[in-house]
Amino acid sequence: MNKVFLIGNICSDIDKQTTASGISYCRFSIAVNRRQKNQNGEYETDFFNVVCWRNLADNCANNLSKGKKVSIVGSIQIRKYTAQDGTPRQAIDIQADDVEFLSPRTEQGAQQNPTNAAPVLESEPASEEGLPF
Repeated sequence: MNKVFLIGNICSDIDKQTTASGISYCRFSIAVNRRQKNQNGEYETDFFNVVCWRNLADNCANNLSKGKKVSIVGSIQIRKYTAQDGTPRQAIDIQADDVEFLSPRTEQGAQQNPTNAAPVLESEPASEEGLPF
């Protein structure tokens, strides 16, 4: 089974195009932080190319932009091509089956209303006696 689940931030503009037969698709890249720190105590980042087709491509092109957080469910696809110098190359793409928009939807230039923000929790619980564990 070939299944991938990624959460990251879009790090390129959404490139929407249409095939010769009229099928829409889009391409973009996401940056995904690794879970472990490296030897220097820093998190490393991996970059993935994502491809979406048809209605999913239309939704992504209309609602996503660079910097937005997304969840991608899909599969790994290896694409072979010939470079301009004639050498064979390959690229790894994530063929998206589902894209979930994780960044809050805000209108361009609009500030979020602080009255709709989630409540801030206290730094310490009042008592641990009521906890079930």
